[in-house]
Amino acid sequence: MKIRQIRNATLVLEIGGTKLLVDPWLAPASDKFPGPTAPLNVPMNEIVNVDGVILTHIHPDHWDTVAVENLDADIPIFTQHAADRDRVREGSAQIIEPTGEVWYTNVEGKNFNNVGVLTGNPEFKGVKLKKVPGQHGSDFALQVAYDILGDVMGVVLSHPKEKTLYIAGDTVWNEYVEANIAEYKPDVIIVNAGNAKLPGIDDGIIMSPEDVETVCKVAPNAVVIASHMEAVSHATTSRAELREYLEKVGLSDRVLIPADGETISL
Repeated sequence: MKIRQIRNATLVLEIGGTKLLVDPWLAPASDKFPGPTAPLNVPMNEIVNVDGVILTHIHPDHWDTVAVENLDADIPIFTQHAADRDRVREGSAQIIEPTGEVWYTNVEGKNFNNVGVLTGNPEFKGVKLKKVPGQHGSDFALQVAYDILGDVMGVVLSHPKEKTLYIAGDTVWNEYVEANIAEYKPDVIIVNAGNAKLPGIDDGIIMSPEDVETVCKVAPNAVVIASHMEAVSHATTSRAELREYLEKVGLSDRVLIPADGETISL
């Protein structure tokens, strides 16, 4: 298995001979909310030359117009529910303004022909994909900002010759993540660990250092990989800060924190 950190939550996975792109945010660096605040330092052809795409949700830092423009119209794309499926089919990407206004824009003339909803336990080129729940923020954050945060999913990937991989997606630590780990016993867990926060809300909407610590303790035999770092303007934890925290709690050997463009082989 190979896991390449592209930028933010964007990953290229190689598992069981199949190459999958996760949550492509491919726009150039920008100082406009939510970013990306970091450049894209991997060539576009290396990112989009894949067998399929997994979208944990379609927030603008996981799916954007540049991805729409550069992906082949016939590539298989897996989404969390019918609403995301229909948006993706029509070549639509979400925009969130700093004010919280949410709207969608379409890439003219671009539609995708092979977009589905990830239900049941489908097999794609020998890799089983299982949709699992997550929660994009604390209960309080969701109550205050559900129109922005919305629904998300995680995904468990398995193959007879590979370790079981759990992509937690945009979620904080909660009973869903705990149950997913207990049920699927993943060997590898990718967590979105930038501790992003919305303006005016103190609670995080993805994992904090403390959440990453909890994942390590609940899954003591798993390799934990920290993604979704140093690319959105509303992130509050850097890679260096996460490393410092993990050293303080004695878990620095448990968590891999790849740089953008880095590949981890397992």
